[in-house]
Amino acid sequence: MTRTKSKKTAFRARPVKTVKHKSSKRPVPVDAVSGAAKTRVGTKNAQVIAMLQDRAGTTIVAIMAATGWQQHSVRGFLAGVVRKKLGLNLVSEPGESGRVYRIIDNWASPAKADRAKQAA
Repeated sequence: MTRTKSKKTAFRARPVKTVKHKSSKRPVPVDAVSGAAKTRVGTKNAQVIAMLQDRAGTTIVAIMAATGWQQHSVRGFLAGVVRKKLGLNLVSEPGESGRVYRIIDNWASPAKADRAKQAA
């Protein structure tokens, strides 16, 4: 004799609530006077930005030593945060100890000019 399996119906007493998550992109705080993006003082991001704003510039190895980041993280920060999110004009030039990265006049950024053309 074989038993037949009984069919159980799923019953929920309460409806399932869905939670709407916030966007993963946080807005960048902007200085009201200059219009430039603010950076908090003392953070790794602020340290790297200060190193890049130096007239001599900096190398990826120096940024890695200052922050403890790996090489791919530094490159991602330069591309994603410095260039895209903050819209700064980051240039790289060959130097004696490798590529030297620095930020030059951010008002003349070609990336900003491209975005302005696309918006128009």
